[in-house]
Amino acid sequence: MQYLTAYGALVREAGLQKQDFVVITAASSSVGIAAIEITKNQGAIAIAATRTRAKTAQLLAIGADHVIVTNEEDLVARVKDITGGRGARVIFDPIGGNGLTVLAEAAAPSALILEYGIMADEPTPYPQFIALKKHLTIKAYTLFETVANPDQFPAEFATAKKYVFDHISKRRLRPIISRTFPLCEVVDAHRYMESNAQVGKIVLTV
Repeated sequence: MQYLTAYGALVREAGLQKQDFVVITAASSSVGIAAIEITKNQGAIAIAATRTRAKTAQLLAIGADHVIVTNEEDLVARVKDITGGRGARVIFDPIGGNGLTVLAEAAAPSALILEYGIMADEPTPYPQFIALKKHLTIKAYTLFETVANPDQFPAEFATAKKYVFDHISKRRLRPIISRTFPLCEVVDAHRYMESNAQVGKIVLTV
């Protein structure tokens, strides 16, 4: 799931190229980690955004080129510093909300912002002035664009699966398990998920 989600967004939609700058928010999630790995496999530069400093070392070890701690740092200023003032060509975000305006400020001219989730509690205002000024594309994206119609688009689905399986077999994609719980401890698993302490997947064993 996480790899097909990130593949569909970054490879199929964004056409990620070498030396592209990519901002990945919620970077310690399983999809965020997949996005970091795929960004690096495409030769692009991964800028991981996370709320606290607790996960910085793990994100760097996974392959992020830069980590921005959003509770402590100005995301726009850091992205501009990392990119030499231009901004990121691709932004991959599952949060939405008022943060979309901040991401638009951090985007390069003609950038693509992919919104693949609704984690924010507040509505997501469209940053129209910034989008017009920079000619931005802001696109809603879900995994189902890649996997929902394999009978209708068999070649596309097969290409996506081959990319994931080939890179896993070469150990260029390495699924990360944060913790494993037996099914009888499902409540504890949910509490752990809600704590936001995890990096990667939480697994229930049956």
